[in-house]
Amino acid sequence: MGLFGRKKYTLVNVKKKEIPAGLWEKCPECEAVSYKKELSDNLEVCPKCDYHFSLTAKERISTIIDEGSFIETDKDLFSGDPLEFKGPKTYPEKIKGDQKRTGLRDAVITGYGTVHGKKIGIAVTDSRFIMGSMGSVVGERITRIIEYSTKEQIPVIIVSGSGGGARMYEGVFSLMQMAKTCAALARHNEAGLLHISLLTNPTMAGIMASFAGVGDVIMAEPRALIGFTGPRVIEQTIKQKLPEGFQRSEFLLEHGLIDMIVSRHDLKERLADVVMYTSCRT
Repeated sequence: MGLFGRKKYTLVNVKKKEIPAGLWEKCPECEAVSYKKELSDNLEVCPKCDYHFSLTAKERISTIIDEGSFIETDKDLFSGDPLEFKGPKTYPEKIKGDQKRTGLRDAVITGYGTVHGKKIGIAVTDSRFIMGSMGSVVGERITRIIEYSTKEQIPVIIVSGSGGGARMYEGVFSLMQMAKTCAALARHNEAGLLHISLLTNPTMAGIMASFAGVGDVIMAEPRALIGFTGPRVIEQTIKQKLPEGFQRSEFLLEHGLIDMIVSRHDLKERLADVVMYTSCRT
């Protein structure tokens, strides 16, 4: 007898197996899907197309500095509210929200440690905190680690990843950090010391127009967006289509703005090579 001719039958409801959220990551470049654990083991680099995902400041430090050697400096500095900025959120509310979300006090971590046993000063911006923009705390922390490096006669490495530039919430107090950090780097240079600038995606605006653009050696990660004003704004202003790959690392290397493009897998070795080479030269 057919199924529907029977007086009694049972329908079994099979539940679809639930897959925990957050286990997979889709590459914005090639759209390949990677298991997050494998992506983490690969330094957040897509195994299919070599796209470099963003890293937090702490993750970047762990890929550069020898394990157990990093000492953070000036971590208790905090921003005031000089303009009493009003918007959808006040400036203090914005800071507190990003502090809670990121676990950072502000958009940069500074300190010193060793790279293959060689002591260096280091500053790393974090784009998760108000887009990595430079306010008074960011400028002061970077300036202090540069001055520490000058005093200790050691190289300084600054890793930039900011789409925010100068922080509008602080007005001219933010803009003056551009000059302050560059003045500290000029004194570091006069002492005959090395400044390596590493540009990551994105490095834009006031960051690029100050400390990020004045390295003795300027490195960049592959396909990083680097410039002052974004390409869409430039196209709207000049009413022209920009060249393919404009403001990407590869275009800027070809036109002489940066010195080398370094994959994240090779970064620590390349940094160590440059530091050791300049040490031998001096």
